[in-house]
Amino acid sequence: MKAFYRLFYYISIVLTSILAGVTIAGAFVGNAAPDSFKFMPFIGLVLPILLLANLASAIYWTIRWRCWVFIPLIAIFSNWGYMSCVLRSPFFSPASSPMVKMNVYTPGVLTVATYNVDAFNHEHTGYSCKEIASYMRNLQADILCFQEFGINDEFGIDSISAALSNWPYHYIPSSPEGKNLLQLAVFSRYPIREQSLITYPDSKNCSLWCDIEIPGRTIRLFNNHLQTTEVTRNKRELEKELYKEDTQKAERAALTLIDGLHENFRKRAGQADVLKQLIADSPHPTLVCGDFNSLPSSYVYHTIKGDKKGNKKGNKLQDGFQTSGHGYMYTFKFFKHLLRIDYVLHSPELKSTDYFSPDWSYSDHNPVVMRMKL
Repeated sequence: MKAFYRLFYYISIVLTSILAGVTIAGAFVGNAAPDSFKFMPFIGLVLPILLLANLASAIYWTIRWRCWVFIPLIAIFSNWGYMSCVLRSPFFSPASSPMVKMNVYTPGVLTVATYNVDAFNHEHTGYSCKEIASYMRNLQADILCFQEFGINDEFGIDSISAALSNWPYHYIPSSPEGKNLLQLAVFSRYPIREQSLITYPDSKNCSLWCDIEIPGRTIRLFNNHLQTTEVTRNKRELEKELYKEDTQKAERAALTLIDGLHENFRKRAGQADVLKQLIADSPHPTLVCGDFNSLPSSYVYHTIKGDKKGNKKGNKLQDGFQTSGHGYMYTFKFFKHLLRIDYVLHSPELKSTDYFSPDWSYSDHNPVVMRMKL
């Protein structure tokens, strides 16, 4: 019995060390391009789970009062950069943030919202669109960035524009000939000037930029919906084969899932590289909004934000959640609320004063709202 206990003790140390080692590797995912480091993006994808597992390990060794508790703690704190992107003080209340009353215009405040509306919940009555418009009015949103902006015959663009009439200026680019894009849209209280659609090779996803003339300055807004993960569809296929108890087909489905994930990691990385250059070329203060389909640990997030070594001076964006958010931040409803994949990033000269993500039921995503001083 004593020998078994000793064996279990040593195995626990080994497993703790392996878990910590993989988690520490997650701290370097943001600098690892998927083309060069095939498995690093997968570590980044499961990093929230790895951190929770290390927390459980730390609790285990604390209860046992063993020195090995330092191993998971090192792993956790090595990922402080990631944790600061999803956790802020819940008591944070920016002293400089103006008091904003619902449905009352507040001078000197610009509010931008981004929302993957999942084709307005795939319903044709217009109910979701009208409810979203009502909530956005209550939030005093000045600029709305939509992803998966589905338009259908029953509730078409004229009906949508009527529901969103508080935002009289809009840019809804059409798909180029031969492409069937997941549509984007921007609605604004302020005039939209220059504008352009950004398409990507072998992808239904896209981005856009437009210059918005607000009092006293012009800002360049990027609205993005980067390569879709397709995890849910491939996961359903894998579960179906597992249910049939067909081992060979289940293995093939699992390999297909892994290959599909890696291909989409690679596509998103290329899209992020394109955006990085376009952001660097912006002649105006910049807002970068949208559904990145990537966690804050990812190459995509760090590339767009401008965290890379050798980045041109002045080309680094700030994460609105880090500058003015509070509490725990997630934006995707599934996977146990562990995924933050929707963002508002901003140039340093745009001073964010509040950042939050309301829990609405109109999509599989939550919207993200950021307020800033004009």
